[in-house]
Amino acid sequence: MGLGSSLYGAVRAAALVVLGALALQGCQSGGQVQVHHPLTARPLPQSSVNHPADGAIFGGTAGYRPLFEDRRPRVVGDTVTIVINESLTASQATASSAERKTNTSITVPIVQGLPGKSFQGAGLSSTGDNNLNTTGAASNVNVFTGTITCTVVDILPNGNLLVAGERQIGISANAEFVRFSGVVTPATIQIGNQVSSTQVADVRLEYVGRGYIDQAQAMPWLQRFFLSVSPF
Repeated sequence: MGLGSSLYGAVRAAALVVLGALALQGCQSGGQVQVHHPLTARPLPQSSVNHPADGAIFGGTAGYRPLFEDRRPRVVGDTVTIVINESLTASQATASSAERKTNTSITVPIVQGLPGKSFQGAGLSSTGDNNLNTTGAASNVNVFTGTITCTVVDILPNGNLLVAGERQIGISANAEFVRFSGVVTPATIQIGNQVSSTQVADVRLEYVGRGYIDQAQAMPWLQRFFLSVSPF
């Protein structure tokens, strides 16, 4: 009875390990971009300290903005529009050629007094020729254009803005997600609080879809598992 219980326990543990591996393989459906989080932030609460009345029109409150200055994002919770204009083109071409030729000739001399008269004076020759010609080419073109309005989620010590945002679009039974994060220098912000994505540092851009169309294009998890362990 004890042997049967231990065997059952071993089989059960092995089955759990296999199921866990299959589950992990099922979760790994493709590459993922680590976008900065959180994707949004609320403005910081204004100070509740009562400032002395100095007779000025604008008091020294936390929400103060200069009257004759563009309302550019400068505090947590402000918004900035990112004009996505990502274009990446890469190409590679390789070619190699190798050639090797060998020619060997051996002649057996005639020596008097030695046995094997029939082999003396015979000639041996060998010729070898090896050629190798390989060519390869690869190209990749990626273009992503659009706009997304992000929120300032943090102010770095040097004054740069850490922005992040997400846009969700649902069409029928499908959903599309666009996530963006990066570091914006305030000097690059143009009129209308717009900045090109090419001027944003540490850009992390993700575009994914969810729905039956995305499921139809995805490889089944069991097939991915056998593909990952197959040596061929």
